[in-house]
Amino acid sequence: MSLIEAKNLTLGYETGPVAEDLNFKVNEGDYLAIVGENGSGKTTLMKTILGLTRPLGGEIIFGDGLKRNEIGYLPQQTLVQRDFPASVSEIVLSGCQSRMGLRPFYTRNERDLAFENMRRMDIEDLANRSYRYLSGGQQQRVLLARALCATRKILLLDEPVAGLDPKVTAEMYDLIERLNKEEITIIMISHDIEAATRYASHILHFGDKVSFWTKEEYQGMSS
Repeated sequence: MSLIEAKNLTLGYETGPVAEDLNFKVNEGDYLAIVGENGSGKTTLMKTILGLTRPLGGEIIFGDGLKRNEIGYLPQQTLVQRDFPASVSEIVLSGCQSRMGLRPFYTRNERDLAFENMRRMDIEDLANRSYRYLSGGQQQRVLLARALCATRKILLLDEPVAGLDPKVTAEMYDLIERLNKEEITIIMISHDIEAATRYASHILHFGDKVSFWTKEEYQGMSS
């Protein structure tokens, strides 16, 4: 079943479009890798899906009852965000805010969900540690656990392995693949085309025009 569909979508800002005429579907269980040059519109697409940026044309349609506040999002981190002075458990638990409405306090179920997602990311022993003193790989696991608290269906990941060493990068890709096998739909921006074609089921390539392929079609075009 289609979770997200783009129809004749134009991405951009007041200064003008950055990508035009996007048409693609992301079905339940897909693993979509978004690849292409810097500034081609990849992050703008994610922000548009999340409602942080309005499309200049066309539309994004959500299916299977999916709502924007039920999408888990792992953005690229700034240096200031990497130095955030909060505990791991506080950051992971903040992923439940989208489901709280006007309630000022977390429920027991939300605290249990946060702990479960820390366990899934193998960081439960870091719960009381300060986020700012973690390694880059540990911080990404924390943010992934946080994103999982917001969703049971779909994750949007913007360069989740940026700045990580090869060993930690491989571990992160394995984690994301495992989540996909647990029926979490993945949309991931990546500069690593080799990894994208290894793990993803579909490729959205931003270039002179935006092209949407299955992995097999993309590999055939590249060979």
